[in-house]
Amino acid sequence: MGLPFLNSFSAAAGRGVWHADELGLADAQVVATGHAALDAELPGGGWPVGAMTELLQTAPEAHVWRLLLPALAQAVQARGGPVVLIGAPYEPCGPSLAAQGLPVEALMWVRSDAPASRLWACEQALRCADVSAVLAWLPQARVGELRRLQLAAAQHDVLLFVCRPESAAQGASPARLRIQVESCEADSSQIELRILKRRGPPLAAPVMLPARNERMAALLAAARVRRKLRLQQQGTAPAGEAATSATATVVRIDAWKGGPSALDRIAVVA
Repeated sequence: MGLPFLNSFSAAAGRGVWHADELGLADAQVVATGHAALDAELPGGGWPVGAMTELLQTAPEAHVWRLLLPALAQAVQARGGPVVLIGAPYEPCGPSLAAQGLPVEALMWVRSDAPASRLWACEQALRCADVSAVLAWLPQARVGELRRLQLAAAQHDVLLFVCRPESAAQGASPARLRIQVESCEADSSQIELRILKRRGPPLAAPVMLPARNERMAALLAAARVRRKLRLQQQGTAPAGEAATSATATVVRIDAWKGGPSALDRIAVVA
């Protein structure tokens, strides 16, 4: 008996087939990113659970919390376990994270400069049933090592984010999702997200996100108003002073424990 021709299958048989020119559906659970513009471009509408998401950036700390904080807060609320940070370049600013829904007691920071130790800690965290998510900085990880982490994330249904240098974009990766994160050169208030790998067609234009959340934007706007009023009272600035003054003021959320913080912000204000 011969095999049937492909065109003999019913139309119903092909309804579950993903076409490469369409945005694929998620084959597992996802967590909404908290950014509607980004959700619209991701399979299933969010970060994949039980799979690796790779973030490629020039500066290892740039924009990570702004991008991931909503999803990490959701994961902690849903699963109740900690977010494990492995090799974070700076100490997280606890009060600032807590104000945005991620309590400091939900963070576990693993400090190590040795690449092998970071990989080992990452794999152990993925295998821990109590962990809600893993965020690891692995600039020297090789493809085989990343594949092992991908398998561990899949076996235990954990959110896994791996931060690597922008130069790694040219190499192969087992990550389900790869995103290049960079500041917008034309508008410093925006972040450009270039989706390099997803289950779907290539994305022609980057996804744009605000570089600061609404609370931070309100804080900076209030600082601009206060400074302008103060200068007017001192008689050092005309009432119609433009908002493009070159004077810079440091706006710092909190200097938790006196150390450098990934959430410190420097803003140019009027």
